Amino acid sequence: MYKYVCLNPIAPIGLKGLSKDYEKVENVKDADFALVRSASMHDLDIGDSLIAVARAGAGVNNIPLDEYAKKGIVVFNTPGANANGVKELVFAGMLLAARDIVGGIEWVKTQEGVADVAKLAEKQKKQYAGTEIMGKKLGVIGLGAIGVRVANAAMDLGMEVLGYDPYLSATAAWNISRRVKHAMDVNEIYEECDYITIHVPLLDSTKKMINYDAISKMKDGAVLLNFARDLLVDEEAVVKALAEGKLARYVSDFPNPTTVGAKGCIVIPHLGASTEESEDNCAVMAVKEIRDYMENGNIKNSVNFPACDMGFCQTAGRIVVFHKNVANMITKFTGAFGELGINISELNNKSKGENAYSMFDVDSPVTDEIVEKLNAIEGVLRVRVVK
Repeated sequence: MYKYVCLNPIAPIGLKGLSKDYEKVENVKDADFALVRSASMHDLDIGDSLIAVARAGAGVNNIPLDEYAKKGIVVFNTPGANANGVKELVFAGMLLAARDIVGGIEWVKTQEGVADVAKLAEKQKKQYAGTEIMGKKLGVIGLGAIGVRVANAAMDLGMEVLGYDPYLSATAAWNISRRVKHAMDVNEIYEECDYITIHVPLLDSTKKMINYDAISKMKDGAVLLNFARDLLVDEEAVVKALAEGKLARYVSDFPNPTTVGAKGCIVIPHLGASTEESEDNCAVMAVKEIRDYMENGNIKNSVNFPACDMGFCQTAGRIVVFHKNVANMITKFTGAFGELGINISELNNKSKGENAYSMFDVDSPVTDEIVEKLNAIEGVLRVRVVK
């Protein structure tokens, strides 16, 4: 029986994917794994039983990844599950920036009870006139699951699209339209585009990547859209650029004191993935990932350990080892099995940064003795018996 805890409400359609072998508990200290959306786990006392966390969403800033890696706790996310929801809101943001729709709606509200409101609207509407996005140039920084969808959809709306991603994955390369021009330098985006949307993960290297210097290279009157993370943008520099007229609009999905109410800022209350479909997709994907790990030891879409898959176990036992990514570890592991006369029928080893993951299918039942031997090897973080 596997025990789990939900740190946030998880879409029921996802939880339906858990079989009768899964039991929900209320305390994370009693759980084998946790399902989470936005709840912070940084100061959470998790106890010793937790071995996995599945984030129903893409961002994992609310989870202490390095700390959990040291304990052999796998953290999963669900990249792409909410991509369409975010993509659609990006275009809503683009249209809100191009045409003063909000201003016009707010004016109409002030005319409640006015008999000739239609006539007044015809005179007033010129104050809210804007531009069309067709024919404009869009720069997409980051061509992951969301960025590719935005780029492709923009082409279909008649925009010219430049995409920039020095780490373009094979999957993204297959999915992106051949009509999207690939910028070799992010400065091409800054210098040429009327609209710029950012879709990169928040890392030390990307924090405030849209800063004063980047903004100074942009076209006068450019529109900047941020539906990824607020810390990717130096928002004080953005507010200054808006006040000076360098930027026309800043559209953000992340309310904070710097941007709320500032001239030229259109701030949305973090609605990017807040659709029924996105929440369902994320929940279903998270549960599938966690089940495959709990039942088979396979890892897919982990942010702190490498992907590793050996399918269903066809032998007497399967054991997995979390360890440091250092030389000679596999030799030590196989030596431990050999000393106890345990035959390894198949193994797989993958690494990701400082961490590595090894899977072993063996022809005899896994014993406490082999677990103890593997745990005693220097550099081992955790040993788990899957079968």
